Amino acid sequence: MNTLPLSRRASPDLFTRVVDGIGAFFDAIAEGQRIAARYEQLSRLSDAALARRGITRGDIARVAVAGR
Repeated sequence: MNTLPLSRRASPDLFTRVVDGIGAFFDAIAEGQRIAARYEQLSRLSDAALARRGITRGDIARVAVAGR
């Protein structure tokens, strides 16, 4: 019976990459939720309140993503 050698180093590296990928996925979801919350908060402001912050209604998406 033939067996294939399994590198002990390859398995943990693969596992680490998978876990890191899952972590990055959930980090991206959390960042998307923060962006959505900023967008929602800014979109509820009046034009005058936005102007006091130095932005216009057209800037809301950019500012929400930038986190400014």
